[in-house]
Formats: sequence, C-alpha cells, structure tokens
Amino acid sequence: MLRIHFTAEDLARTRVAATIGVAAETYHSLELLRENRDDPHFRSWRSALAGQLGPDTRPLTSLLPVRGPGLDLLALMGDVPSLEHAVDNLLHAPVSRIRREFEGVDFHPRHLPWARRLSEGDPEARRELATALRACHHLTVEPYWHKGRPELVALSSRYTDAVLEGGVDLLLRSLCTPLVRWCPPTLEAPYPRKVEVRLRGRGLIITPTVFSPRAVSLLWDPLDSEQPPRLTVPALREPLVGAGPADPDDPAGRNLESLLGRTRAAALRVTAEGSTTTELARRLDVSVAAASQHARVLRNANLITTSRRGGSVLHLITPLGIALLGARVHRGVGAPVNPSGDRP
Repeated sequence: MLRIHFTAEDLARTRVAATIGVAAETYHSLELLRENRDDPHFRSWRSALAGQLGPDTRPLTSLLPVRGPGLDLLALMGDVPSLEHAVDNLLHAPVSRIRREFEGVDFHPRHLPWARRLSEGDPEARRELATALRACHHLTVEPYWHKGRPELVALSSRYTDAVLEGGVDLLLRSLCTPLVRWCPPTLEAPYPRKVEVRLRGRGLIITPTVFSPRAVSLLWDPLDSEQPPRLTVPALREPLVGAGPADPDDPAGRNLESLLGRTRAAALRVTAEGSTTTELARRLDVSVAAASQHARVLRNANLITTSRRGGSVLHLITPLGIALLGARVHRGVGAPVNPSGDRP
C-alpha cells in the first residue's frame, strides 16, 4: 500500500502535468514489454512487437535492471515530449549526474562494462544511447502515439478541470476511482510494498502516462529533494493499437488542408507529438521564421499551446487540435468532473 500524507501547503502546491516525457515513456514501454502480464490494453501492442527489438535497441534495453528499480530517465532527460530535446538533455547532462543515476542499479553482469562506460560520461556511449533511444521510440512508442497522446491530453484536461471546479480536493477524489482513495489528509493506492510518503511542503505532481508497468507509480528524484514527487496514473481507456496520423489523401486529410492549408495542416500533425520550432521547421522543410509564423497562427486559433523549456520553445497540440485531426478524445475514467458531461 502507498500512503501519501498531505499538509495544507502540499495541497496548495499539488498540480497536474501533461506527460512524464518521451524518454521516460519509452523506457517504461521496454519495462512493460519485458513483463509477462496479460493486460488487454497492451495485448495487441505486445503481439506486434514480438521479436522486433534488435541490436540497434540493445544499448537501451541492456540498461533494464535484473531486479529492483531501473534508471530514472525522467530525471536524466527531463519531461519534454520532444525526442530530440530529450536527447539534447542527455548529451549535455553533467557526468556527476549520470554517474549518480547509475548507482545502485542492478545490471546484468554481461552489460556492466557498457553501463560503466556510460556512467563515466563517455561521449561515444552517450551518442550510442541516444541512437538506441530513437530506435526504441520508433518501434514501441511512435506508431502508437497518435492513439495514446489524445488520451493523455483528455485525462490531464479532465484533472485540470477538477482543480478549477472543486480544487485539489476534487482532483484527489477523482483519481482512478476506486483504485486510489482520498482519505484526507492521506492519499492511498495499491503498491507492491508498504510506502509512507510525507511531502514536506513540496506538493505532488499528478501525471497521466500511456506506458507504465504498474497501475499507479510514485516517481521521485533522490538527488533533488526540492522537487515534488510524481504520481503517475494510467491514461489508456481502450486497447493500444497502431494508429498513424491522418492520411492527407483521405477525405478528412483533404478537408483539414482546405481549412488550414497544406503546410499548416502538416504543422498541426507534427505538434501532436510535441515539437520545438526548430524541429517543426526541419520536418516542414521551411525556415525557422516560417515555422514560427505557422505556430503563431495555430496558437491564436487555440489549436496548439506554446511554452518555453530551457532554451527551446515547445509546441503541443490542444484537445481542440486533436479533435480537428479527427482523433477521439475521452474525458477519462470515473464520474465526470462536470455532471453534464460537457466541457465548461
């Protein structure tokens, strides 16, 4: 059983985040794939990936532990939804940070030389890991993200609505019922072992996830005691199946292009995965200034949001943008926050 104890200050600092980041989702997908748990949400996904992982993915798969906790790629690469942004964070992470992340992880003996080289900050090892992260993401996450991403957006939107309508108390009461129970001032959830967590004024970050080996997980960075822990909750309500972006040649794709223009429609599809302005320009084959202009128009139409992450500007699709792409967006599980079932 997991029991999280809140103070009034913790409640005031509790918030919702949209994602744990592309790196952590990819790593968790590998943990999930390694397990033999027959979860109907991942049955088709697991079957499609049987025998697909190979030498190009091994630098990352070899870092899965024999037992116990694995690497914290959320702490190492950040919660950014952009793969290239996550890779950039890895390539520029301090050696001391990488070394401490590797301490205590129980790697298979035959993988220890590789893990040791990486933990010592070897630049080539970092690049090999970055390449493996891209390869794993391409296999286990990317073909399914157009299915998983709308559900993340829908659930985080529902939780945000809960905070606006009834405060953090309503948010905690609506989390994964009946799996999670809010018994003020304590939040209780099933867990592999007994864990008592006192937030000590840091608050809690509630984060939906697509790939997670457990129904509920608690993530925290022992190297940064100022950062609040994260409670991850499952976002999927339907089985995860491969679903790419809308085909520009189908009627929905043509209608979208008629409405927005071909380049701007393509820009909206790119932001469904999360994109910086530079990445948007590269994928659209336009200048950075032109990509920024397309993003501005989409943002003014409430189809995307834009925020600054370090030195980059990150663009993310909104629920309205997802609806325009033709994806199904669900409001989540449990009783609706708004009894009418409509968004305010």
